[in-house]
Parts: sequence; C-alpha cells; structure tokens
Amino acid sequence: MNLQEKRELNTGFGDALARAVELVVTPGIFALLGWLLDRQLGTTPIFAFVFFFLVLGYVVWKMWMGYVADMNRHEAALRLGKGKGSDRVE
Repeated sequence: MNLQEKRELNTGFGDALARAVELVVTPGIFALLGWLLDRQLGTTPIFAFVFFFLVLGYVVWKMWMGYVADMNRHEAALRLGKGKGSDRVE
C-alpha cells in the first residue's frame, strides 16, 4: 500500500466516523431540546419525537445528497479518464 492509498483509506475512515457521529448526535441533541421544551410546557414528549424525526430525516437527506454528488463527481472523473484504470467502465 503506497502513501496515497493509505491517505485515501484514512480519509475514508475519518469521513465515515464523522458521518456516524453526525447521524447519532445531532438528532439526539434536538430530541433533548424537544424533551426540555416538553417539560417546560408540561406536554407529552411530542416535541422530542417531532424534533428527533425531523432532524433525523434532514441528516439522512443531507447524507444522501452528498453521496449522489460524490458519485456524480466520480463518474465525471471516469468519463474524462482521470480515474484509476481498474475503475473505468466502458
């Protein structure tokens, strides 16, 4: 494994960890805020659930759009011949 491949692998691990933390922590923070709001208003945990699922939906949508953009860039690079030889699809 050369230095460039090792760097790409480490970048991939870092990106995956960042996405995993974002997927778990962000909806959790908003659920906590919703729970605090529910407690202040004396309601059932409706705000906690609504905030959690809205933010979870947004995070999943954001990750999906990032994936689509990455794949479009990858396909464009392959069409221009800038990709690795083994990645070329003709």
